[in-house]
Amino acid sequence: MQTVLIIVHLIIVLALIGVVLLQRSEGGGMGLGGGGGGVSGFMTGRGQANALTRATAILAGLFFVTSIALTVMATSTRAPRSILDGTAPAAPAPGQQAPAAPQGGNVLEQLQRLQGDQPAAPGAPAPTAPQQ
Repeated sequence: MQTVLIIVHLIIVLALIGVVLLQRSEGGGMGLGGGGGGVSGFMTGRGQANALTRATAILAGLFFVTSIALTVMATSTRAPRSILDGTAPAAPAPGQQAPAAPQGGNVLEQLQRLQGDQPAAPGAPAPTAPQQ
């Protein structure tokens, strides 16, 4: 069902692009709606403006309806969840110490403290304090 709706949505999008490009613009645009030739021969003046305006409005409405339908279909399969779920820190493995909670200071100072508490990577030299 979702695949069919996506195909219909794409057809509406292509039709909407075509109808918008056919409309006469103030600056001339692509020249399709202009005076000499092109598509201006099959309809003239107000009839063309009314038909293209109406077609644009209908296609825009269909575009919004299919967009909302696709959104509802995509979110209906997901189970609702709280924003508080999944934010708790993972428990340390047995035999390991839990990391110390940062105390005071701004975020940068807390991150620097946490980085200083982590052991050095294997094979990397341990950081040494500068000597004075």
